Amino acid sequence: MEPQRLRPFPREVSMASSSRSAPVLVISALIVGLLGLALLAGGLWLTVLGGSWYYWLAGLGFVVTAVFLYRRRAAALWLYALIVLGTLGWSVAEIGLDWWPLAARGGIVFLIGLWLLMPWITRALAQAAPRPVGAWRGAGIAVTASLAIAAVVGVIAMMSQTDPMAATGRLPTDKVAEVPADYAGVKAADWSAYGRSSYGDRYSPLADITPQNVAQLKVAWTYHTGDIRSSRDPLETTYELTPLKVDGKVFICTPHDIAMALDPDTGRELWRFDPKIKEASNLQHLTCRGVSYHEAQGAEANGSGECSRRIFLPTADARLFALDAETGKPCIGFGDGGAVNLWQGMPDPAQHVGQYYSTSPPVVAHGLVIIAGEVTDNYSTDEPSGVVRAYDVTSGRLVWNFDSGNPDQTAPLASDQHYVKNSPNSWTVSSADEALGLIYVPYGNQTPDQWGGDRGANAERFASSITALEIDTGKVRWVYQTVHHDLWDMDVGAQPSLIDLHTASGVVPALVAPTKTGNFFVLDRRYGQPLFPAPEKDVPQGAAPGDHTAAMQPFSTVGLMPHDRVRERDMWGATMFDQLACRIAFRSLRYDGPFTPPSPQGSLVFPGNFGVIDWGGVAVDPVRQIVFANPSYMAFVDKLDPPERAKPRTPPAQGMERSSETGGNPDFGAPYSADLHPFLSPIGLPCQAPPWGYVAGLDLRTGKVAYRHKNGTIRDESPIPLPIEMGVPSLGGPIVTAGGVAFLTSTLDYYVRAYDVTDGRQLWQDRLPAGAQATPISYRSDKTGRQYLVVVAGGHGSLGTKAGDSIIAYALPQ
Repeated sequence: MEPQRLRPFPREVSMASSSRSAPVLVISALIVGLLGLALLAGGLWLTVLGGSWYYWLAGLGFVVTAVFLYRRRAAALWLYALIVLGTLGWSVAEIGLDWWPLAARGGIVFLIGLWLLMPWITRALAQAAPRPVGAWRGAGIAVTASLAIAAVVGVIAMMSQTDPMAATGRLPTDKVAEVPADYAGVKAADWSAYGRSSYGDRYSPLADITPQNVAQLKVAWTYHTGDIRSSRDPLETTYELTPLKVDGKVFICTPHDIAMALDPDTGRELWRFDPKIKEASNLQHLTCRGVSYHEAQGAEANGSGECSRRIFLPTADARLFALDAETGKPCIGFGDGGAVNLWQGMPDPAQHVGQYYSTSPPVVAHGLVIIAGEVTDNYSTDEPSGVVRAYDVTSGRLVWNFDSGNPDQTAPLASDQHYVKNSPNSWTVSSADEALGLIYVPYGNQTPDQWGGDRGANAERFASSITALEIDTGKVRWVYQTVHHDLWDMDVGAQPSLIDLHTASGVVPALVAPTKTGNFFVLDRRYGQPLFPAPEKDVPQGAAPGDHTAAMQPFSTVGLMPHDRVRERDMWGATMFDQLACRIAFRSLRYDGPFTPPSPQGSLVFPGNFGVIDWGGVAVDPVRQIVFANPSYMAFVDKLDPPERAKPRTPPAQGMERSSETGGNPDFGAPYSADLHPFLSPIGLPCQAPPWGYVAGLDLRTGKVAYRHKNGTIRDESPIPLPIEMGVPSLGGPIVTAGGVAFLTSTLDYYVRAYDVTDGRQLWQDRLPAGAQATPISYRSDKTGRQYLVVVAGGHGSLGTKAGDSIIAYALPQ
């Protein structure tokens, strides 16, 4: 019997099968079509703004693909293969083999391609054809080939991981200078000031922990302060604490200004002092970056009684306490019962409650405790003074006051006088050279940050500067301005670092001033003259009506300022859709490069006011003459509201509850209010492609950047806790040690990390229980001789990192 020949399915069977498969085609067509319409509309908008044509072309391709799917035409797969290849070609041409930007551009295109290759799609299309074909033939092969090509390119991109800002050199290892055991007046075993000493270099001469053994670090003790932010606290309630270790104790403070002393070997609490601050409802910040220490010497020690060793504690209700370092009790002879009232001499204190206080530790030098303070940012033009004052460390008597609004009058004001309203303030930490008799004050801007039409000559001179004052008199020795007529909140947030720099002309007492712009101004600290060129360059003009823009700005030849301007191709997102939204936003903003002035249109500010280097500063090794830093690169948007929509010029009595520096800034008294916020996509991711955070090494003898490596993961910022190293921003500072190891905790993921100072390689990390936006310290125990690393993990309200109250000490095994 002749074998029965195989026949095609009867038409009614074929049609029935096709009908059962049709719904998946209809649903797929609907999804692809809707995505295409979104791309088409957004892409046309982008094109009108002068941007890329790709998105509307891709959107048109999606829409036609959807039509073919609905009509069960295999041409859908042929066309989609062209979309895949076209997307790949455009992406590589625009940004090269850079994995994260490639993934954002092609991820959805690739996933849809995989979906279209599923059997229920290809079978339905094949059965609807005039002659049924297999699922992996014809059009299916075209899509398969296009996806395979895209996958190969993706793998190559993942392996190459190009980063135009990266550098992979090495810092010199030779010891250029010798430093004594009590360098900068601090015993090698101690950390007695915010920057370890008044030099602010964050350098420990201890060398027990090395690149070879740092991976053996283990938790030695943990202490919980019990102070955790609540819903009643300001949004910017933060642990930005740098502890001290001196006099056989570790000294800390909390956001609510509670001071404690701990045992350096066990973390056991030795004493606690609660100043019971009056927390005003309109506080903008609630933080304590640290306390200061003073040990009486000579005749001063004879008259100081039980308080021969003192801790100075600034508070959020504008008091400065002197505490006995042994007991934590107030030093009764200091001021009024152990504290001085920093509201004394302020204009209209009742009107400005909550608008002035000190979040940073004072400087102690020449028998004086010298304290500045911050005023509420961007609330009004009627703010407290930014005065810097020096008090006698024993009695609390006011010795001098320097008000940048009245710089020639440094003698203490009479009781019926007051300081100048709204003068530029210094909210961060100053440095001092007691041998030269100078204190170096990093100044902020005059508020409001985004409007300067009414600023006077003194504000224009001192704002965003490093100002050298005589320690004994408060008189100005020199002023170096880092930004002229600052409209971008580019105040000098970092403590200047002092180093005796070895140059071709000999040893020069130098000052390193890292800034938010990324410029590092290296100055002769005697005279304020640059040791490396910092030429003035033309910058964009066209401030809002009524204001003006400085024609030129200084650009140092040393630093970590971004190489290039932001471009449309730098826009990023989790998908092509939020990337498209970022491109539209970018094209809608005014952006003419660095120092683009704020505008009613909205201006892109890059670097943003988060800063390349902010209050954490940098770490400087005086022996090797090198810098270890943790730069961040985030753009902000600064938009001025038109005068007809701006706030009234007179601020209300209330209305600042839970205010923040970002978001809407009322700027009462100015013709414009402002909206300042990070440049983010609709789903909250940065619009700029990663990396956003690095570690970097600079050689101070040459001024060159040796290395810059992305740093940190998105584990604690993404919905899925994946430890993908993308390079995340950090807020807080690093330290370096003589052992050749640097430590950093301040990234947005919850880790403490160790690095080889020479090449920047990460050597070790440990998981922390909360955000650690603070600067660690290292010290040696006076009892056991062990070298400790101490980190603070308390979280940061305005950055949204997890809250906590942990002080954690690490050490090598005994």
